[in-house]
This record gives sequence, C-alpha cells and structure tokens, in this order.
Amino acid sequence: MALPTDVPSHDSEPPAAETPTRPGRTRLRRAAVMAVPAVAVTATMMVLTAQGALAAQFSISGMPFTVTADKLQGTGFEQFGGLDNMADNSPNAGSSGGQELVVVSAIKSATLTNLCQSVDLGGINLRITAGTGSSPVSASHLTTDSTLVSGDASFNNIEIGGDASTFTEAGVAGPLGVFGQQADTVTINNLRQTNYATTAAVFTLPGLNLSFSDKAC
Repeated sequence: MALPTDVPSHDSEPPAAETPTRPGRTRLRRAAVMAVPAVAVTATMMVLTAQGALAAQFSISGMPFTVTADKLQGTGFEQFGGLDNMADNSPNAGSSGGQELVVVSAIKSATLTNLCQSVDLGGINLRITAGTGSSPVSASHLTTDSTLVSGDASFNNIEIGGDASTFTEAGVAGPLGVFGQQADTVTINNLRQTNYATTAAVFTLPGLNLSFSDKAC
C-alpha cells in the first residue's frame, strides 16, 4: 500500500547534510592546472603549468635559481605540470602561500655543454659553472622544476597531450589526468631556465667551479 505523499516513511533515512565546500588557494590552483597545458614550440620553448606531482620530494627553499647551457641533449624526455611546496612558515612564501606552480621536465639521460647555475643571495650570486671544456656535464634521471624554460628546441617522436600518468620515456609517472608531452629525444640550444628544484640519480660536473660573483648566469 503506497504511503501518502505528505507522510514521511519511517523506513527512509533523512538525507545527509551536505558538507560545505570551502574555497581556497589549493582549489583554485587545481582548477588552473587542468586549464593550462604545457606547450612545445620549436623556436622557443616556454611552458606554463598547473598542478601535478612533485618531481623533487622535498620542501623547496622558495628561492629561484637560473640555469643556462649552450646545448642540452637528452634521451627519454617527459614534461608535465607540478606543484612544489615550501617548508611551513617559509620566509620566502610571500603571497604564494608557500606553493609554486612549475613545469616538471624529466630526462632519462642528458648532457649539457657550458653549464652555468646562479642563485641571487641578495646583492651577490652563488655561481656554479661546469662542462666548459671538452667534456660536457652529464646526468641520469634528471628532473627540473621550472617556471620558465626557453631556447631553440627540437624533439624526435614527440607525443603532445598525453595523460602524464601513462608516460614511460623517462621512467617518471606524472599525475593522473594532467596534460603532458613526451619524446624519444630532445635537443635545446641556448637553454635558459628559472628553476625551483633539480634532482638527478647521477650528476657529473667536469671542471666544476663554485664561487660568489656579482655576475649572474
């Protein structure tokens, strides 16, 4: 026998109260990631990204550093969005809330000719150079978390628009559902990066020179 429409059933449970959604910086950043893909351009490679997995599993200092090289050659290339985090209460957090949107570039094996890296310490730069002679810098399983990548780039067998979680070229699985690209090989002349983190399984720097300088890279 059907119950009258104006009489509640004792067998049914009241609907669960909806949990209010609290808007915040993280939700906005997640939304931004899905909307902004990484883009490869042959003449100049500049990438904007949003949320992805961390390439470097550590708290970044929040101090960006510059990396330049006359030439980067790599085998096994992947690129996708990432979100790096500073330590709690970092003095470098500023208005970012301690988070930086980055593009994660992963290369299985790379060489860099005439490498220069500098970080501004406030009026003076900590500057590193290597690979300036006949032997280039070499790295295996190299990842960089960047807010700017520029140079003259070329790729072999590139796939653009893939889900980063399915990537295999560099042996790094990105985050599910995030736009990315991968290629068999990459070559970038006149490379310039603004980075927040770099990691490598092996990093060999022939002719390493570390000094304080008023000149940045």
